[in-house]
Amino acid sequence: MERSLVRLWSTCLRSFFYISTVLYLLTSGGVHSHSEYLIGLGSYDITGPAADVNMMGYANMEQVASGIHFRLRARTFIVSEPEGKRVVFVNIDACMASQIVTLKVIERLKARYGDLYTEKNVGISGIHTHSGPGGYLQYVVYIVTSLGFVRQSFDALVDGIENSIIQAHENLRPGSIFLNSGELLDAGVNRSPSAYLNNPSEERSKHKYDVDKEMTLLKFVDDQWGPVGSFNWFATHGTSMSRTNSLISGDNKGAAARYMEDWFEQNTAERSYSEGFISDEIPRRVSSIIGNHQDSHQELLDLASYFESQPGRPATRISSSARRVRSSLRNADMPGFVSAFCQTNCGDVSPNVLGAFCLDTGLPCDFNHSTCGGRNELCYGRGPGYPDEFESTRIIGERQFKMALDLFNKASEQLQGRVDYRHVYVDFSQLNVTLLKKDGNSEVVKTCPAAMGFAFAAGTTDGPGAFDFTQGDDKGNLFWRMVRNVVKTPDKKQMDCHYPKPILLDTGEMTKPYNWAPSILSLQILRIGQLFILSVPGEFTTMAGRRLRDAVKTQLKSSGDKEMSGEIHVVIAGLANGYSQYVTTFEEYQVQRYEGASTLFGPHTLSGYIQEFKKLSKSLLLDTTVQPGPQPPDLLDKQLSFLTPVMMDTTPVGDSFGDVISDVPKNLSLKRGNDQVTVVFQSACPRNDLLTEGTFALVEKLERKDKTWIPVYDDDDLCLRFKWSRPKKLSSRSQATVEWRIPESASPGVYRITHFGAAKRPFGSVHHFTGSSSAFVVT
Repeated sequence: MERSLVRLWSTCLRSFFYISTVLYLLTSGGVHSHSEYLIGLGSYDITGPAADVNMMGYANMEQVASGIHFRLRARTFIVSEPEGKRVVFVNIDACMASQIVTLKVIERLKARYGDLYTEKNVGISGIHTHSGPGGYLQYVVYIVTSLGFVRQSFDALVDGIENSIIQAHENLRPGSIFLNSGELLDAGVNRSPSAYLNNPSEERSKHKYDVDKEMTLLKFVDDQWGPVGSFNWFATHGTSMSRTNSLISGDNKGAAARYMEDWFEQNTAERSYSEGFISDEIPRRVSSIIGNHQDSHQELLDLASYFESQPGRPATRISSSARRVRSSLRNADMPGFVSAFCQTNCGDVSPNVLGAFCLDTGLPCDFNHSTCGGRNELCYGRGPGYPDEFESTRIIGERQFKMALDLFNKASEQLQGRVDYRHVYVDFSQLNVTLLKKDGNSEVVKTCPAAMGFAFAAGTTDGPGAFDFTQGDDKGNLFWRMVRNVVKTPDKKQMDCHYPKPILLDTGEMTKPYNWAPSILSLQILRIGQLFILSVPGEFTTMAGRRLRDAVKTQLKSSGDKEMSGEIHVVIAGLANGYSQYVTTFEEYQVQRYEGASTLFGPHTLSGYIQEFKKLSKSLLLDTTVQPGPQPPDLLDKQLSFLTPVMMDTTPVGDSFGDVISDVPKNLSLKRGNDQVTVVFQSACPRNDLLTEGTFALVEKLERKDKTWIPVYDDDDLCLRFKWSRPKKLSSRSQATVEWRIPESASPGVYRITHFGAAKRPFGSVHHFTGSSSAFVVT
């Protein structure tokens, strides 16, 4: 009865909050106006395999997943005119979007909705975390380190993106969108400043910083429920977590999204609208808001002593989903708050804001080449939490969250006007580009088949390469040329086209066993009123992004369209709909640092983008159609995989899956904000079941009134780490280590740790299990 009253009271509080929200919007000056759009938001788990799979981003074969820092998600918004066009934008906690993933998502959407959602109006963008499972792109060069294609990574992304779009579609309701922007100064630095300085001085003088500091945010407000989400774009790499990290993580942008969504849930449960929307506190978990009985320390210890570890036992397929913290908070009558921190032109922007230093001397690295004693391996960028990469991730995430929250609270410019889109496929391996010369004449140049330079192998200060490669190398060396020629010797035409890039890998002309690199790229503009989102399949550097945005904005302004007479906002959605590495300016390309060496289609790549986006912009304004361009290849059936499958899982004789190997000590008492508890379980390979929308690890708190265990933290929380390991490389035995760093905001009481998993039997069937530690006290 008491629990029913609590639930009733909680529902009343939530209803009061949302009614207050609507009243606030109706009475406040500056943010209310009649809604002219339908808006819908969705979010779904895309975590992927947390074991054995190489991570995408650093190209480090030793960086293999072995657990979860926190889960990955696909977050979607749909904006539609009531009787007209609609656009879909999906932000994924992955290193980048994948062409084959995009193609298959569109296939599913067409099968479900017909022509409502197609490659023309659906954009999918990656946040660029370097701590997500790899193997989901279709070109050879991007899946070498993952031992080929990883079907499980691919399926997790396709399924999750589709489900997030379905949610957003089903949540479509009348609402309004507000835009705000502001400067965030301490979340990114230029990691290739010598290349940036090669841009014309008159161009650089127009900008205060050598990286973009502006964050642009959209605030979505449902006519009935009030605020239901936010999406923002800000440039900084997803490399706060290092190249040695093996825990799946959304890095700094994923962390910021967790903070923003938890902040909203916390304010929904605890505060009135007017109070909650001016707070910039880092949120504590909503699930930790449990009645605090003022028991003495000894009473808590006595109570905890009654609860010994629970041996491993069978569980159902949905056991972990049912206990998942955030799903237990959801009210089916309300849309869940969705907040996405999207990537833009981050090509030369690092979150390691303290600078790059040599590991051996502690001195700054060489400015031009980012080397230490002539070698790159010892030059590393330092994040604000140095030497703790988890702390750096938290800090950069927190800084983005606080900026987004301030923009969210103050957003007042309402988006108004048409919803529209344009899309084209362009073959960048042989694109004619018309350049306007200073004397007013023009010349036609060409892009090149894809190729990567020697400096590509040097890596960056976020993740240095190996051997004797260095950034800024425009010559190459004889030994590596000989190695290159064994694989594929570029001809003179190709070398001249890419000059001054010395070609290390002629990927655009390598087709065995299938294509090594893309040539046909997806370019897209999504329009919502005065906002234009440019979806690009690569990483634009700071100045390259500025040039593209300025060119599109100038094109829009010069049209004479009355709708373009006011403020126009142009944002770049990076790593979208596919991936083709970097895009630098012509001047940066000459320096041949990592970004220039990774600009696949030669020195005129950026000019090609600008030319084609101006065409799309013109078509959008004149309301004319564009030819779709050449269809990109579907290489799914050609994919090869050399990742060893899970054959079976075993435990020592007499043990069961889920048994506790290393329990908490008896009478354990821990303090909030300082202590950590660790429990080790008999486990099985996480690849057997990804536990999508579930959890591998759980912190539960004892509810005194009815002696039930309430879930308070899971593997979607940054304070809880799920680590998985085998005692030997090819062993069928494994164990799970769950570490809980007790946050200051945890409420005092009795707790325990629970592990969920799935084991594969010898003949292939999967057995789900769970187990729990002994109880302990938190004060």
